[in-house]
Amino acid sequence: MKADELGNIDFAPTRRGSYTLIPEKTVRTICLYLPQFHAIPENDKWWGKGFTEWTNVVPAKPQFDGHYQPHVPHPDVGYYNLLEPGVIARQIKQAHEYGIDGFCFYFYWFGGHRLLEKPIELFQSDKSHEMPFCLCWANENWSRRWDGNESDVLIAQDHSDEDDIDFIKYITKYITDPRYIKVGGKPLVVVYRPAELPDAKRTANIWREYCRKQGIGEIFLATTNSFEKSNPAEYGFDAVVDFTPNSAGLSPTRDLIENLPPSFEGGLFNYDNLVAQSDNYRVEDFTIFRGASPSWDNTARKKNKGYIFLNSSPVKYQKWLDNSIKYMTECKSAPNDSLVFINAWNEWAEGAHLEPDQKYGYAHLEATKLSILKSAIANMPAIKSDEKSLAVIIHAFYLDVLEEFLIEIKKNSSKLKVKIYVSVPFGNTDAARAMLNASKFDYILTEVQNLGRDVLPFIKLCRMAAKDGFPLILKLHTKKSKHREDGDQWRNELLQKLVGNGELFRNHQNIIRDQSIGILCPSGHLVPLKNHWGGNAEHCATLAARLGYEFEEIIDMKFAAGTMFFAQTKAILPILNLAIDDEDFDEELGQTDGTFAHALERIFTVSCAAAGLVTTEQTGKKTNKPYAFAKIG
Repeated sequence: MKADELGNIDFAPTRRGSYTLIPEKTVRTICLYLPQFHAIPENDKWWGKGFTEWTNVVPAKPQFDGHYQPHVPHPDVGYYNLLEPGVIARQIKQAHEYGIDGFCFYFYWFGGHRLLEKPIELFQSDKSHEMPFCLCWANENWSRRWDGNESDVLIAQDHSDEDDIDFIKYITKYITDPRYIKVGGKPLVVVYRPAELPDAKRTANIWREYCRKQGIGEIFLATTNSFEKSNPAEYGFDAVVDFTPNSAGLSPTRDLIENLPPSFEGGLFNYDNLVAQSDNYRVEDFTIFRGASPSWDNTARKKNKGYIFLNSSPVKYQKWLDNSIKYMTECKSAPNDSLVFINAWNEWAEGAHLEPDQKYGYAHLEATKLSILKSAIANMPAIKSDEKSLAVIIHAFYLDVLEEFLIEIKKNSSKLKVKIYVSVPFGNTDAARAMLNASKFDYILTEVQNLGRDVLPFIKLCRMAAKDGFPLILKLHTKKSKHREDGDQWRNELLQKLVGNGELFRNHQNIIRDQSIGILCPSGHLVPLKNHWGGNAEHCATLAARLGYEFEEIIDMKFAAGTMFFAQTKAILPILNLAIDDEDFDEELGQTDGTFAHALERIFTVSCAAAGLVTTEQTGKKTNKPYAFAKIG
């Protein structure tokens, strides 16, 4: 199977649950937020009655074959009006579920005349909106060309000392809000282009002095590098917000598309270059808050003169965001002072939106969450050398085998503090409870429908174990593999290598001694993915993409055949945080291959890699013989 033979692997479904388990974060992620999704009198006059951002988004046309236009909102989002009840609350809920820490609202001030402020006022006035926020003064002229230049100006800036005072005085109601974002305890005020101010240093000093006199204290001023690439100190500011992709300084080309229509007069860029730049960020001698953008394409505004970044994808965006978060983490500032800015939450007319659309679904939101999670995992403390706890997670489809498992675990667990998490089919609870009570283990027992083989029940129970704080888990299931004559032999060999003859304690201790190990599988049962795709390649590619890996990057990985293994819980956290629920799984009809569950069991190794850990097997005699319990293919 080759990557170009796969279908659409970049889609992620609606988040149906509310499961989010992210350890202590290393940075705060802030999304730039455009409030132009409601009508105002000025836009009615300039652009026509009822104009909003959607007016340009809806009729956008592709400019060449394969060009993704128009961007159509996911049904969960729709063509919303920010003034309608519930819209802002829905956005906040979505942002929270995917680990986003705040919105940075564009604020439009023209010599005291304010535009598009109503959504910000609605947000602030509702104290149930528990989302940190800050303001970015978009201090450009508004022009008919959407570029802030002097041509065909609709409304102009009007700078003066008096206007500086009026501005800071007016936004005091925002920067003193308890939810307002602070850096080093100072309210953060972002100015899009301080070079447009007559004397930026003077303006900064006026603002700072006003805030001191009013008892607000110090403020933290940041510029963007959308146009000016200067040290912020030149403007009397404290930091730079990396305004992507404008900050990349790339030149447009027409060579990325063959037979580009002459009617297209815009510029093409390669998104891969943005990711490559982030692989080698220059360490600046001033504070810069790095950023990332899911994509960029302003065709909706510019028509045939737009700037378009080709080859973007949720996977590549995740890699870029990984690098930006890593840069901020390595700056060694406190997590609350390390910000990463994402451009943007809802720039639909510029093709830069985390909000779900019909092509990618929730993939960009999920990619954001995975980047945040991976950084948090890397920052987790090591497991203590004297740790003795272990969560044993068992899907017990066959109760006679459950009894065997409990006996074997009991014989080998005297040096450990074991808690058993068991799932059983409906109707088997009483019998399973009797066995568990007799075992004297602390346990959790839950009923599940016959869905997702052993994998879906494992995900549900592992989420419980993770929330209960277990750093190590053992995954077992009462497999009989009745389609194979050697099914019982397969199960017994896995059990004995993981549990029997003192292996339970030895495996536990081996991971504690070498904490680069994320998944430890029985010796002889670690097999190459490329030899055992079966009918699962496309499902595997889709899941890998959601975890931040291209298909080519997972081909040479190996997975635990039989799906029984020891693991650090954090190695499974990336999968646990995906939007995976009952609806993803196929009805159980006796399939032996090709279902979502069959793919997912192969992808635990990718989750482990995403957590920065390795999948390996117990030391022992290796063999070059084909794996005995599965066909190559």
